[in-house]
Amino acid sequence: MELQDHDLVSIQKVRNLISAAKEAQAIYKNYTQKKIDEVCQAIADIGVSNSRQLAIAANKETGFGNVEDKVIKNIFASKVVNERYRDTKTIGIINSDYKTKIVDIGEPVGVIAGLIPSTNPTSSVFYKTIVSLKAGNAIIFSPHPNAKKCILEAVRLIREELKRLNVPVNLVSSIHDLTLDATNELMRNQDTKLILATGGTKMVRAAYSSGTPALGVGPGNGPAYIEKSANIAQAVKRIIESKTFDNGTICASEQSVLVDRTIDELVRQNFQKFNGYFMDNEETKKVSKYIMRSNGTMNPQIVGKTAQQIAILAGIKIPPYAKILIATGKIDNINIKNPYAREKLAPILTYYVIENSTQAINIANQLLKVEGAGHTAMIHSENKSIITKYGEKVLASRILVNSPGSLGGIGATVNLNPALTLGCGAIGGSSTSDNVSPLNLINIRREAFGVRDLDEIKKEFHQFKEETTVSDEVLVRNVVTQVLKELGY
Repeated sequence: MELQDHDLVSIQKVRNLISAAKEAQAIYKNYTQKKIDEVCQAIADIGVSNSRQLAIAANKETGFGNVEDKVIKNIFASKVVNERYRDTKTIGIINSDYKTKIVDIGEPVGVIAGLIPSTNPTSSVFYKTIVSLKAGNAIIFSPHPNAKKCILEAVRLIREELKRLNVPVNLVSSIHDLTLDATNELMRNQDTKLILATGGTKMVRAAYSSGTPALGVGPGNGPAYIEKSANIAQAVKRIIESKTFDNGTICASEQSVLVDRTIDELVRQNFQKFNGYFMDNEETKKVSKYIMRSNGTMNPQIVGKTAQQIAILAGIKIPPYAKILIATGKIDNINIKNPYAREKLAPILTYYVIENSTQAINIANQLLKVEGAGHTAMIHSENKSIITKYGEKVLASRILVNSPGSLGGIGATVNLNPALTLGCGAIGGSSTSDNVSPLNLINIRREAFGVRDLDEIKKEFHQFKEETTVSDEVLVRNVVTQVLKELGY
């Protein structure tokens, strides 16, 4: 009974948060674009100035990744995100097309529920806060239990800044009493207008089944194809830098490498040169036992850990300089039960040798159908026709060309929208294939001016009907004439 009472109390607290956020957003949505941009700039500055302390807190609490890379992610999620959208219009008239006589008017959606993962906790708070507030919305966070402290600290810093700016502080808030019922109430409450969900498959599915519109992102499982025309050394360097960034916790990072057979030996040499370690069959089996749990979900024991830590866990010995564990995959063993064919948020790669670009596309799609459909894929090549073919055929929403997956997917090394919520499109069960931006978090009201009257439409219809009738008569006459001619008349 005590547990049930706690759940009921947590539900009521969420309702209070939603009510307060709704009141705050009702005031905030009337701010000018200039004032909103000033608020977002201030929050971005707070994210930068506290990037290190929040990185330390996240690393200490979750045990995932490393501090230096989390500092970069915090700065990216605040400074880079804000700078990209600084000049984007989101409030009032955002576009006027005088040729078509249509005016687009931006309208905030209202209160947003922000579900935060443990892999990118504090950076996700700043990213989701900035894109939500830039669009004139309020946001309430539901932290991952394993990253609660650092997430709440990030929210506290943001609320302090809002208070200093004399802006309603309840524009940004968070659940403190973490219960399943509390999160369900946040997602299902009629005053929650949109869910911005990043995390595991079950959580994203819960968001989509809540009855509230949702922008959710499931797992990645990005295949990286090294085609024979590629700059091999550069390609391997980028893959290793990407896969080791924050120990592989970004879902857009490479999970498998597909290599043309003609360059197999050279690619292997380069992986070894850049401190990749190819495991033998026995080592591959030992590590495989720790990638997934018995229920089919990723094992948190390996998430965001170094290659050395994973080796100790699995009871294998690797060179002290090894940065990535590489398992040689079999193309006839790509299925959901094979952990090496799944997403691995750790410095573990699966290495496939293929015959040509056609097989590379087929294998890439097999992997994405196992997990990560619609998410991200990479290709390293100088052959434009193969790059185009890969982009047209591979089942991913973002195809990164000659770029590291992790930082390319989020828009750091390519010119995609900077984001930590990466849509997977309908094929991946997502309502968008975009890197989610403020423009995904507004409704657009369109003011359309009259350009023709009913009399004109009727006139056009009758003219079309007459032309069609004349054409039919001519066609029939020509056919009859031809038939008579053939009969000798």
